[in-house]
Amino acid sequence: MSGHSKWHSIRHTKGKLDAQRGKLFTRLTRDIIIAAKSGGGNPDANITLRAAITRAREASMPQDNIKRAIARGTGEGDGAHYETLTYEGYGPGGVAILVDCLTDNKQRTVSDIRAFFNKNGGRLAESGSVSYLFTPKGVIIVDPGVSTEEAVTEAAIEGGAEDIQPTEDGGFEITTAPADLAVVQQALEAAKIKYASAEQTMIPTTTVPLAGKEANQVLRLVDMLEDHDDVQTVYANFDIPESELEAAEAGR
Repeated sequence: MSGHSKWHSIRHTKGKLDAQRGKLFTRLTRDIIIAAKSGGGNPDANITLRAAITRAREASMPQDNIKRAIARGTGEGDGAHYETLTYEGYGPGGVAILVDCLTDNKQRTVSDIRAFFNKNGGRLAESGSVSYLFTPKGVIIVDPGVSTEEAVTEAAIEGGAEDIQPTEDGGFEITTAPADLAVVQQALEAAKIKYASAEQTMIPTTTVPLAGKEANQVLRLVDMLEDHDDVQTVYANFDIPESELEAAEAGR
């Protein structure tokens, strides 16, 4: 599992998402709105919407909230005009960072994102500067103890997965082509294997080892970016030792 994946795993297990549920709901709502707007309000025919609804349900978002967000996206409700933006930059130590945003005020968003980079020893870069260092993939996480390696592997391969790797905690990380994510999910569900999460993400092709001051600066930068209301996802190619990730989390 990449350093960034480990960071998210630690934050999840320590309940950070619960503490930020209000902000999380805001982001999930925007995700649903933009997915419904671009691909229609039927999750069976709109894979992006289906994934957004799944994430919302995993976060215990009320069904009424989900329905209202879909309605806003399909034009049945009033709402602001949102656009999707991706910013690229470098963090301390030359770490490559991608920031996916959904905003109704581009000038506000880029101003805030630039300030976060500048305050933490990084800088925004031109489009295309770091995106080539990432590859789009689907990633499914199966928690430890849910099923056997043989059963997970068989179901994942049946669905067309590209790779299955054990995680450090004894679970499994399944990698797919972006277009095959839903098919592999269905294969796991057919085999009655529950998965903790399934998402389309960006996997770094190379990683940058960090420790000490630079590691803390990068983690602080990622924290600030993720806490911004307009930021949907942050991808980074750092590789920080587990002990330092846990120490950083303990200090928050």
